Amino acid sequence: MKKVLVTCGLLFSLSGWGQTLPYQNPELSPAERAKDLVKRLTLEEKALLMCDDSEAIPRLGIKKFNWWSEALHGVANQGNVTVFPEPVGMAASFNDKLVFEIFNAVSDEMRAKHNERVRNGLEDVRFHSLSVWTPNVNIFRDPRWGRGQETYGEDPYLTSQMGIAVVKGLQGPENEKYRKLLACAKHYAVHSGPEWSRHTANLNNVSPRDLWETYLPAFKALVQKADVREVMCAYQRLDDDPCCGNTRLLQQILRDEWGFKYLVVSDCGAIADFWTSHKSSSDAVHAAVKGTMAGTDVECGYGYAYQKLPEAVSRGLITEEEVDKHVLRLMEGRFELGEMDDPSLVNWTKIPMSVVNCKAHKDLSLNMSRQTMTLLQNKNNVLPLSKSIRKIAVIGPNADDKPMLWGNYNGTPNQTITILDGFKSKLKKNQIVYMKGCDLVNDQTLESYLDQCSIDGKPGIKATFWNNPERQGEPVSSLRTTQPINVTTYGLHTFGPGVNLEKFSAKYETVLTPKESGEILLNLEGCSYFELLVNGKSMTKHRTWRTTDTRTMLQVEKGKEYKIEILYAQVENWAANLKFNLGKEFPINYSESISKLKGVDVVVFVGGISPQLEGEEMPVNIPGFKGGDRTDIELPAVQRNFLKALKDAGKQVVFVNCSGSSMALLPETESCDAILQAWYGGELGGYAVADVLFGDYNPSGKLPVTFYKSTKQLPDYEDYSMKGRTYRYMSDPLFPFGFGLSYTDFAVGTASCNKTQLRTDESLTLTVPVSNTGKRSGTEVVQVYIRKTDDADGPLKSLKAYARVELAAGAKQDVKIKLPSESFECFDPSTNTMRVAPGEYELFYGTSSAARDLQSVKVTLRDRKEQK
Repeated sequence: MKKVLVTCGLLFSLSGWGQTLPYQNPELSPAERAKDLVKRLTLEEKALLMCDDSEAIPRLGIKKFNWWSEALHGVANQGNVTVFPEPVGMAASFNDKLVFEIFNAVSDEMRAKHNERVRNGLEDVRFHSLSVWTPNVNIFRDPRWGRGQETYGEDPYLTSQMGIAVVKGLQGPENEKYRKLLACAKHYAVHSGPEWSRHTANLNNVSPRDLWETYLPAFKALVQKADVREVMCAYQRLDDDPCCGNTRLLQQILRDEWGFKYLVVSDCGAIADFWTSHKSSSDAVHAAVKGTMAGTDVECGYGYAYQKLPEAVSRGLITEEEVDKHVLRLMEGRFELGEMDDPSLVNWTKIPMSVVNCKAHKDLSLNMSRQTMTLLQNKNNVLPLSKSIRKIAVIGPNADDKPMLWGNYNGTPNQTITILDGFKSKLKKNQIVYMKGCDLVNDQTLESYLDQCSIDGKPGIKATFWNNPERQGEPVSSLRTTQPINVTTYGLHTFGPGVNLEKFSAKYETVLTPKESGEILLNLEGCSYFELLVNGKSMTKHRTWRTTDTRTMLQVEKGKEYKIEILYAQVENWAANLKFNLGKEFPINYSESISKLKGVDVVVFVGGISPQLEGEEMPVNIPGFKGGDRTDIELPAVQRNFLKALKDAGKQVVFVNCSGSSMALLPETESCDAILQAWYGGELGGYAVADVLFGDYNPSGKLPVTFYKSTKQLPDYEDYSMKGRTYRYMSDPLFPFGFGLSYTDFAVGTASCNKTQLRTDESLTLTVPVSNTGKRSGTEVVQVYIRKTDDADGPLKSLKAYARVELAAGAKQDVKIKLPSESFECFDPSTNTMRVAPGEYELFYGTSSAARDLQSVKVTLRDRKEQK
């Protein structure tokens, strides 16, 4: 047998040096190699490999592997990378080609980071894997869902197109021998909040129509059109069965009907939920059997029920042959990555660290940030602003906020341009007046009591640092500050002199001696591990990978001493940041704030919400927000009142709304002259906002979600029926799906079809004439919707195609849009399946989903058995 040199030192022969076993042979297919390797594993080893954090098996040359990494809109939790806009913002671009370019760049950065770890001899750990749990293709059915920002909006077709682009960008070309990464479609299926009940919810009222037309199409598209290598099953139950133990979802639909042949991974802790919260299994052993038998190959969790599989086999609850099916699939995935082979054989191992946050990727991020900007209102053409403006005020809680721009599941940029920074890049210093004005939600302002704090006879706060997470041994350094604590490792900044960027800890100490009695606020915000103690008593403690804000009220007596300690540690692979201030709160005085705006021509108010308020299962419980979700969708009252006060004072107001979801902005359409929806814009989002507001970039974003008039328009959040939800089932929004203004004007002429009579298996081409009738170049998004005219219970219309068209002033173009036969597919209650049914269909085409922006043409489909 031919001898091979294995440079990694792990793939040695089991029967003598120089002999290559079949699983070690890179010339064989991943399936053949996996089949050979599985025969050599013990049952206990197989069970360990089915856990997301699987240990090495040195005797077979199997390295440690972790299945969990994140790349939602850039590499997450791996230090400095390029941070692109949040996915819901990317969806507003209606540009899946650019989305592909972005995720091709993301996969380059992920591979480069991994290559560097391999070169440095580091093992695979959580968040540093080549298996990335992206994209999130759940349907954003309700704007209250905090994780909706991770999705591509409320429409199944738009979500499918964006998701396909993401997967292809991450996994690399199919004609390559090895996959660049393994992408993952999540969370399968019917998963969109509430966050507070996701571990206990049982969705038993989802109609077949909603399941097939709304909740499943994106997953089907990623399986059949993008060849996605992983699917993540969700936490909740569907029709009494947990999704990760649901045979109908995982076997009958996913594998039997759609032909999926790769990996199913569980959401983290979902298998444990079987016996801890769903009570569908009696214990870990039975949960492991249920998950495995249903089709979940890899368990992500804490404690790992799947390690009980050998016991389950010994008790006759499952066979080892059944276990083998799952290990075959997961090992085939690992062979596809090339991580078992000599790096010289894998082209992706040549990607250098120089690609990380490189200029080309920054340019991509800025380009997408610009395309996400969605202009919702522009009364009297107040926009674009003039750079020769005498004085402009930039105010609001999001104006100078960096983390807001990063979204959630984010990486760490080495530079962030806030919206205030964007203005500074356009104007001279004396043209800008800046003040925060108010917080996102709190209608109080904090008068700091740090001037009443001291330690060891010196004013302020003492900070001590260790280069380990346990505060053990000699400190590396210490410092004092008389300012509020505001530290972060973002941008490679350290907490203090000589302090590491990772695996460090800190202790902050001071003694408050208040000058008067009363209630004060201790406001602590952080990420990783942090704890607040007063006189030795723990007041709040968190260990979290999400930046979390805490408010502790403390009753104090004049002259009494209060020892305040903050313990901090960077843990896991999580980001590190900490903010702290203390003092007394006073109601905001709007008049006093506005009095500082004398001589200001225009006020740009940058508000909305932030990822610190909406996100995944968060410890947030304040008015309007609960557990990461929202309980209402109105702009927080403090901002609404501030905007009204500005308008009442006669100011011209431009409102920049930053959010990962739709907002009910009906009062703001009255109090504001212009409204720009800026989403969470990524590391260069501030440039993009300024480019649009000053006219250096003509906005082209279109809403991927419906903006409702008020929370009252929304059905029950926990009801998964689509009735009354999204543009497909409601027709009275504030701003409709697909809507977005430009600084130029477009006219859409009468479209023509290449045929109006066709068989159910034929495609159709729609030609739409579009003209730029304005005075500057711009981009319009032509949208095509379809409705079956006799389908009384079906959606009002459904998006089936779109095309971005860029036109110079005065230019015209015939936009040809092809509609394959599947565009007419809908749920047929008579057969309880999705199919293209004969009958009359109405095609709507135009510039948004609103009736006022659409024209239509009717076509008739005949059964394919009929003659042309």
